Amino acid sequence: MSQHKLLSLAEAVRRYTHDGIQYASGAALPVGSDAIVFGRELLRQGRKNLHAIFHCNTQQLNLLAGAAAVDKAECGFSGLEVFGFANGLRRAVESGQTALEDYSNLAMAARLLGGAMNWPFVPATVNIGSDIQERSAFAPDDYPATRKIPSVTDPFSGRQIGAFSPLKPDVAAIHVSLADPLGNAIMLGTEWSRFELSRAAKKVILVADAIVDTACMRQYPNLVRIPDIIVEAVVYWPFAAWPQSSPGLYDVDEEHMKFMNKALATEQGTADYIRDYVTGYDDIDGYLDLIGRDKAERLANGVTSFLLDPFRQWIKTPEEIAALTSEVAA
Repeated sequence: MSQHKLLSLAEAVRRYTHDGIQYASGAALPVGSDAIVFGRELLRQGRKNLHAIFHCNTQQLNLLAGAAAVDKAECGFSGLEVFGFANGLRRAVESGQTALEDYSNLAMAARLLGGAMNWPFVPATVNIGSDIQERSAFAPDDYPATRKIPSVTDPFSGRQIGAFSPLKPDVAAIHVSLADPLGNAIMLGTEWSRFELSRAAKKVILVADAIVDTACMRQYPNLVRIPDIIVEAVVYWPFAAWPQSSPGLYDVDEEHMKFMNKALATEQGTADYIRDYVTGYDDIDGYLDLIGRDKAERLANGVTSFLLDPFRQWIKTPEEIAALTSEVAA
């Protein structure tokens, strides 16, 4: 039996997700690496009632919430940095469609670490004594909230501190720069808790911009932050984080970031965006055509492209990847 874990994007979503799932995505800042194309496929397959967990909001959560696919969301930052507040997420929260539970970035990192370590709870020394502790979107009538960050006693000092619940999402779709067919992965740029998320989630799907030979992972074992033993499936999809960036592979598409966020501000704009940029392609070639081949080439030749140089000799061609994916499907 083949050890390769390559699956098509559609098959990975079909096999590992369902309505009502607790779904997490790994991201490096709201403009950085995130498996946004996985979120597009969730909408293509009609997933709904998602409980979304994002260390930072990204255009993926912005899109999923704006499309009314998210009932609950937990994140540590809800904006899009220089591109403004996330209009789709804002609209979903203000309408009551999505309950947004707020934590700090440090709290989200600690909760993911707690999930990875299988702790019963995470000692909290941040977010306590504030409305983050005392207000809960999941229990809006309770004030002060008693179950969001309950008080516990430090057994050594006797001091009162808080307790975070660990995060153990059902499925995590984690964007990585490079993956081999077995499920080993290298992330270029900042990680933003993708390491911890990969250990906390019950099932992990890698969404990789490039597939490399396993010899690459053996050459740089110290860079393999996600090993194959914890990975269920590997999805190859170039420009998977578009319109956000993937260091070493492509820069952020500033024009589309602004266009997308403006579209998600209204129901009609969101419907138009889904028609054109979610259901408007059938495969990777169609997706790249949608981005624009000239634009994709320009984004790929940015100031960080040198980061990919040590790994280029091991990158597999689309034809080689297609053959391996067909082998797994069979």
